[in-house]
Parts: sequence; structure tokens; C-alpha cells
Amino acid sequence: MAANSPNSPRQKMINLMYLVFIAMLALNVSSEVLDGFELVEESLLRSVNATSTRNELVFSDLESHYKTNPEKTEVWYKLAEQLKEKSDSLFNYAQDLKVRIVKKADGKRGDPTSLKHPDDLNASYEIMLDKRSKEKEAEILKREINKYRDYVTSLISDTVKRNIIRSNFSTEPSKKAKENKQTWEESLFGNMPMAAAVTLLTKMQNDVRYAEGEALSELINNVDLRDFRVNKTSAFVIPQSQIVMRGGTYTANIVLAAIDSTQQPKIFVNGGFLPKEANGRFAVGAGSTGTFPVRGYIEMTQSNGTSVKSEFSTEYIVQEQTASIELVMMNVLYAGIPNPIYIAVPGVASQNVDIRMTNGTIVRSGNMWNATPSKIGTDVVFTVSAKTGDGRVQEIVKKTCRVRKLPDPTPYIEYTDANGNPVRFQKSGRLSRSILMNATELKAAIDDGILDTPSTVLRFDIRLSGSMGNLIQETSDGPRFSQKQKDRIRDLTRGKVVYIRGIVVKGQDGLEREIAPMEITIN
Repeated sequence: MAANSPNSPRQKMINLMYLVFIAMLALNVSSEVLDGFELVEESLLRSVNATSTRNELVFSDLESHYKTNPEKTEVWYKLAEQLKEKSDSLFNYAQDLKVRIVKKADGKRGDPTSLKHPDDLNASYEIMLDKRSKEKEAEILKREINKYRDYVTSLISDTVKRNIIRSNFSTEPSKKAKENKQTWEESLFGNMPMAAAVTLLTKMQNDVRYAEGEALSELINNVDLRDFRVNKTSAFVIPQSQIVMRGGTYTANIVLAAIDSTQQPKIFVNGGFLPKEANGRFAVGAGSTGTFPVRGYIEMTQSNGTSVKSEFSTEYIVQEQTASIELVMMNVLYAGIPNPIYIAVPGVASQNVDIRMTNGTIVRSGNMWNATPSKIGTDVVFTVSAKTGDGRVQEIVKKTCRVRKLPDPTPYIEYTDANGNPVRFQKSGRLSRSILMNATELKAAIDDGILDTPSTVLRFDIRLSGSMGNLIQETSDGPRFSQKQKDRIRDLTRGKVVYIRGIVVKGQDGLEREIAPMEITIN
């Protein structure tokens, strides 16, 4: 009995294994995934800075015309001031949330531009979804996004642009979130690595500056300032993604901000002109990994016949195909039962990711997968593939995992304490005769802090000493105590010992096994 006490070497070893497992889970966020978020964050910040600069120039132009001709521009200038105030308010609120999330994970000196713990899974949840707050920050953010979306779209007449902005600021849960019964807030900030949460907020800031720019363009067009704006244009490269898997295609729109819709500019990029039918879309194959430049200029003819060239320069990254395969329970698979697995491929939506396995079967379950190995001792090989943006299916990565037999379950007797809480009496120790008499059946389960898998008890014996010192044995052909076993237990007095032995169980893997006995002293 002492060997099973809380401070026994066996229990200490179990506790140590549990701590190691928790640490392993914390390390399971793939460094490639975190690196991908860092690259996307840098790209978004460059876009935010460029768009903010453009918006400031447009607002400055409108302000200059208001000073020179207030009668003509007052209405539009006042609307632009209001637009700028509301845009800055939502932008700064998102920035404040980023800082709070980062400081929660990295400490008081945390900096959103230099994350120390990008894989932290608690910070975004505690800041955005803290149930102790009267109103969660994620709920406030959702409300402010909805208000801003409705306001900014009211300033834009172009239906296509309005629909784009509505889509950018949609707070409806995604299809996958609905399947998982998650709210918009939970799908964005629940159990999300800090790097992902920061990138999502930066993406929202980028959407704010984009929407602000479209609304400013609408306002300045209302005072007939097109020609003036064309003289002040800047060129931008807008990629579908700056991270491209080897074998994929890098695609980007190269545009001139505030372009006159009656003219089509000439676009010179990487040593040649884009054909007119390309409509500003630049595409190049990604045959090798590395960082590649995109440089050139846009040439626009003004109303007076002169030409203005606006130069642009950016780059895109081609990386090797990568994927993250995370075993939810631990770094091995158990034969004969479903093992939950999480799979992520940077830059690829989960519905476009597929996986195959050897030595067993695997099926999708929501945003997870359940892998069921067949044979013990034979490794499982997972093969992850993904559908790329151009419709091709590519093999991304292979991962090998060991397969083990389920550990033996532990027998226990379940009863209810004085407070009505269920209690498990396991293995050996002292137990009152009334509790033992009221127990209807013997149960067994694997319950080691990682697995909690019940087994079916097929039969068991009880053994005790009779009044003459003889050994008495009674058998039950199932999990329930037989009447004869109950009668023997009823006759036991304080200090007497009853042994429950020959316990045969059938686990979820379909295997039958005899497990460790129980030794109970009547209290």
C-alpha cells in the first residue's frame, strides 16, 4: 500500500512525466509556422506604413484646397476630418490591444515588433476573452469594427469597393468556426499563438487604412481634384501573398494610387513592360527558394500631355514546403483507438490540406484529424499534401510516429462523498464496509493525466479469509458484484482484508488483459 501513496517513487515519476508532457505541448507550435507569421507581419506593416503615408498626402491635398477654396471643399473636408478621427480611433485601439497582448506574454517591456514568446497560447485569450471582465475586449472590438464598417461604406458609392470593405470587416463566424460552434471572437483569439493574434490585429489595421484611403479618394473626387492627385501619385505592389511555396506562383497587382480611370498606365517591371491585357497583374513562377526582387516603374500621361514615372520596389519570398503535425495527446500513437492530430500548413486554408497515413486509418473531425493505428510496433508515416492557389496538389511533408499498446487500466470503485461529488477508490487502501456494500460494480480506466480511457470489466474474483482461516473465493462473470460476493463482504468486520483479483478487462483497442489486483482493508 505504501508503494501507491502520493509521495511514492512511482507517483513522483508520473508527476514528472506529466510536467515533461506539458512542456512538450508548449513546444509543439512549429517554428516554421511562427516564422511565417513574422514574415506576414512585416509585410503587413510595410503595407500599413505605405497606405498611411498615401492617406496623409491625400488628406493634406484636400486640406490645402480647403484653405484656398473653403466654399467649394468645406463639406468634403469636414467629412474627411471625421473619417480620419474614426479611422485613427479604431487603428489605435487595435494597436493598444497588440501592446497589451505582447506585454502579457513578454513582460512590461514587450514590443509588438519584436516578440520574445510568439508561441504563447494564453496572452491573446486572457486579454481578449477574459470572462472576469464585464465586457470582453473581443466583444468591444467586434462592436467598433461593425460601427466603422457601416460608417465608412456610407461614404463610398462604388458597389464593388463597398463589398470589398464589408468583406474585410466581416464579423460573421467563418464556416469552420460555425462547424466548431465558435463565435467570431473565439475563432480569432481563443487558443491562438501570440504571433497569430498580433498579425490578425495588424491585418485589421491594414484594412482600416485601406478603407480610409478608398473613402478619402471618394471625397476628393467629389471636389474634382483628380488631376492634382495624379501629379502626387505613388506606385504600389500588392501581392496576393509574399510567401510562396516552391513550385507555386507569385502573383501581385501593380497599381498607381488614384489612377485616372480613363487612362491605362504603362508598367515596366523586372526588365520588361506588362502587356495591356494583364491589367496590372504580374505573375512569375517560383522554381527555387530565396528572396526575389520586384522593381520597376509606372508611367502615366497627364492631361497636359507630359508623362510622370513613379518607381516601385518590393520583394517576395519563396520557401520550402512545410507543415506542422501536432499530436494532441503525446508524441506517440496508441494502437486501436483514435488519436487526435492537428495539422497546419502556412498560407493554406485547412480545407485545402489533406493527410494520408500508413499502418491505420485517419479521418477528419472538425478542424482536427483522428488517426487510428492498426499494428503495435510498426511505425506510422503521415504524408501531408495541400492544394495551392493555382489548383495543384503538392506533397508538403512526411512525419514518422511510433505506435504503442495502450497501457493497462487501473481498477477502481466509484462512490459519492458527503458533498455529492464522485470519488474513485483505486488500487489498495482502507474503505468502509458500507461504501463497499453500496458499490454496484467494479470499473477500470486508464487515467494518467494524458489518457482517460474506460475499459469493460469482463470478470473478477474476491478472496478473503473465512472464520476458520480458510480461503474463500467468489467469482463474478461481469462488472457487477454478485450476490454471493455481497454476502461475503457483509460478514467482514473492521480490519479484515478482501482481495479483488483475476480482473480481466477489454480495452477500447479490443484487447483482453488481466490487470493489477486491489487490496481493501475494512475501515
